[in-house]
Amino acid sequence: MSSEIQTRADFSSVRYGQCWEDADVLAGALEPAGRRCVSIGSAGDNSFALLAAGAEQVTVVEMNPAQVACIELRRAAYRVLEYPEFLELAGVRESVRRGELFDRCAGLLADDARSYWLADDGWREEGMIQAGRFEAYFRMFRERVLPWVHTRGKVMKLLEERDRVEREMFYQGEWNSWRWRMMFKVFFSRFVMGRLGRDPEFFRYVEGSVAERILERVEHALVELEPAANPYLRWILTGTFGVDFPLALREEHYGVIRGALEQDRLSVVRGSLEDCLRDGGEKFDAFNLSDIFEYMDETNAERLMEAMLARSNPGARWAYWNMLVPRSRPAWMADRVRELSDLAERLFHEDRAFFYSRLVVEEVVG
Repeated sequence: MSSEIQTRADFSSVRYGQCWEDADVLAGALEPAGRRCVSIGSAGDNSFALLAAGAEQVTVVEMNPAQVACIELRRAAYRVLEYPEFLELAGVRESVRRGELFDRCAGLLADDARSYWLADDGWREEGMIQAGRFEAYFRMFRERVLPWVHTRGKVMKLLEERDRVEREMFYQGEWNSWRWRMMFKVFFSRFVMGRLGRDPEFFRYVEGSVAERILERVEHALVELEPAANPYLRWILTGTFGVDFPLALREEHYGVIRGALEQDRLSVVRGSLEDCLRDGGEKFDAFNLSDIFEYMDETNAERLMEAMLARSNPGARWAYWNMLVPRSRPAWMADRVRELSDLAERLFHEDRAFFYSRLVVEEVVG
């Protein structure tokens, strides 16, 4: 069976040039060391992060051919580039030689992935992590919308290190202005996000105000967490990560990921997770599910969880995010799949990719 969203949304281009779930939270939820993992692909970062955290094997599942091209280029770059060169190709560091770096990777790419990146070389100007529609949405926010609300100096002041009390004082006294709230209500509305950032179909099952619910999480990220050490927030506001990188981009993990790829411990399945699980086969110990249940009704979500349960080893972990649609394992699975609520709540409080309203961590009972 195909995924429900596969028949409704447009999957002809790169939606995400990078992953927008906190890989440190994901690793804490799945504890992937020694586990055989299934991972929703997106841009690939969090699948490589599972290798960095010691996963025995990672099966990456992705149904968007453009996102597959993102994953394949990352895999090739990890194999043939040195760490500083990888950062250049990615767009984390400035570069005038991305064409040359791409040429060194191209021989490891499948024909369709190579053709995708050659067909439009505009991405070389800023790097592969800047190539997605979602990144373009944040670029518009950063360059055209945010300056209407806060000056560059105020943005950099927000990113200074402070304690919890000082962060709340700054947020309430200097950041949370009427212009900020008005802008947020419009720019992060269901309509604007659907047109410019995500596909409108991604909001089919959402009830209530999208902007208000996201604003609550932004306040959490700016007050409860430390903005100065948040690479996702810094990228949205400045277009760079600063000195704190997401897990898969950290230098200490680069050799680990390269070694795992040389051992062929990552494979890519083109298609939906439903298709991947349908025909039986090996069982898995961990599932990185991103927020895929957000885009399907309860019946289809339950069917997919049934398929996952059939392919889960005892003790297997499931980790996924709810953004605006509440989803979790159905009540009838309670004796087979237990909720790890305490772990999920603790990790969610630490989640620096702050768009989501809930993290769900579940474990298959042995």
